[in-house]
Amino acid sequence: MRISARADYAVRAALQLAASPDDGPLKAEAIADAQDIPHKFLESILNDMRRGGLVLSQRGGNGGYRLAKPAESISIADVIRTVEGPLVSVRGVRPPDLSYTGPAESLLPLWIALRSNVREILEGVSLADVASAQLPADVFALTNTPGAWVNP
Repeated sequence: MRISARADYAVRAALQLAASPDDGPLKAEAIADAQDIPHKFLESILNDMRRGGLVLSQRGGNGGYRLAKPAESISIADVIRTVEGPLVSVRGVRPPDLSYTGPAESLLPLWIALRSNVREILEGVSLADVASAQLPADVFALTNTPGAWVNP
């Protein structure tokens, strides 16, 4: 699985909004500067997040962006799906829409299992969890498995 720059930037922008101390709107420039995200790219991402119902925008001198819901109720999966679509696809196709034959036939259950595990992790972690550095114990435990930090 590969996390695109767009998905990474979207999650980081959402986390910046989640960590905002006064719950007031943050300007896109401030988010871009704080997270080292290209401003124009961030504007596009924030627009997708606005259309997806994750952020609200406010115009004017005191304008900016803020989360549309409490950070506890927005999962990392919600953010990624809003800007990228399905969490797991194969050649742009969702696994249930695939079919294989012969020795590749058992690939389909493998892709479904992968999607299930990705969903379990990303749907089980909220913006509030990450912003407060309080990952769920089962997710944090995965970082301590042998080889978790090693690139094969």
